[in-house]
Amino acid sequence: MIQIMDRVAIIGAGVSGLTCGVVFAERGYQTAILAKETGRQTTSGAAAAIWFPYDAEPAERVIPWALETYKTLVELSNNSRTGVSIIELHQFSRTGEIQIPDWAIPLEAFVIPSGAENGAAAGEAATWTGRPEAERTGSERIKSREFTSGYAIKVPLTDTTIYLDYLSARFLKAGGAINTNVCFEKLEDVDRKFDLVIHCAGIGARDLVQDRDLEPHRGQVAIVPRIENLSCATVCDDTPLMYAIPRTNDCVFGGTNDLSTDLTSDPATTDRIVAECCRVLNIEKPTVLTERVGLRPFRKSGVRLERDQFSDGRTVIHNYGHGGAGFTLSWGCARDVLNLATL
Repeated sequence: MIQIMDRVAIIGAGVSGLTCGVVFAERGYQTAILAKETGRQTTSGAAAAIWFPYDAEPAERVIPWALETYKTLVELSNNSRTGVSIIELHQFSRTGEIQIPDWAIPLEAFVIPSGAENGAAAGEAATWTGRPEAERTGSERIKSREFTSGYAIKVPLTDTTIYLDYLSARFLKAGGAINTNVCFEKLEDVDRKFDLVIHCAGIGARDLVQDRDLEPHRGQVAIVPRIENLSCATVCDDTPLMYAIPRTNDCVFGGTNDLSTDLTSDPATTDRIVAECCRVLNIEKPTVLTERVGLRPFRKSGVRLERDQFSDGRTVIHNYGHGGAGFTLSWGCARDVLNLATL
């Protein structure tokens, strides 16, 4: 039996909450987002936001959500006002042979040949895009003695300085309402006028629903000016975590993935991040425009996307625990939330 719930409250205004808001408002639901902060002020605003299923479990649920989101973001990349573009991601390893994931093969991922195959010095690896050396940009000739293998794949990149505002504007255009500076001690405190509550509070779920499976994986990044000739994203998940993500107006250098609730940026960490990125990219140290810190909501037992019920009988759908893959899973998860709402 289909239950109709006209009045919807979404708790949380990061990428998960905003995306759910768009999905519901554009289908005619009276939808309100209730949150302490919204958009760029949230953890989502500190994200590098390149499409990649990172720091989220379990794979059998995460990958379908990610691929569904991939398709939507590719469509959005055709509109420059969304802040979504397609970029070549070079994923490296410092230890051993990196394997192309099964899900990446249909997306035309390919192995980056070893340094020797590209004419680099012994023991080095270089990025490669299949173009002649003379036609490659500086970002495509990166060499580092630490990288032993890698692969390349074209993926969506969402510029958070544009995309989060785009989602907010799209939600409001569809008739949604955004209420900020709203806090709850527990999730059931949401006004009873709402028939359905969608819970997208990210790390805030630890307190709202007392979910101790949630871990705050602290990420710190440095925002620097655009790097000349840096046209691809460079990522290495081995210790130390390193990534350089060029965006429309700047570049994101990262990063960290520590178990911590500290939202204060650490100057020494910024120095280390910038130094490592500059070493790998072989560039001079740029000016740091700003530093950002966010807490990735990693859930040890996996992303929580399920229908539940308050003690007063109202329906709640949980959608949190996306770790470092909030943008990557956003549309796939939002559509599953919609499906659960009509059970």
